[in-house]
Amino acid sequence: MDKQSNSTLEPLDLALSAKQGIAPPLRPRLHSVTLFGTAREIVIEHAGEEYRLRLTRQGKLILTK
Repeated sequence: MDKQSNSTLEPLDLALSAKQGIAPPLRPRLHSVTLFGTAREIVIEHAGEEYRLRLTRQGKLILTK
């Protein structure tokens, strides 16, 4: 595909929503300060597993299992 035809493609959910005349589903949004508070690392439990979400000195996020 060339750039021109690629730029006209829409994600499937947006295309279907537009055709059906309904708004696309919204994703929940959380601010990192809500999750971290004053901490630099939090633990997230998912499907019985623990994941660590860390905030780096540069302000980036790292998720590890």
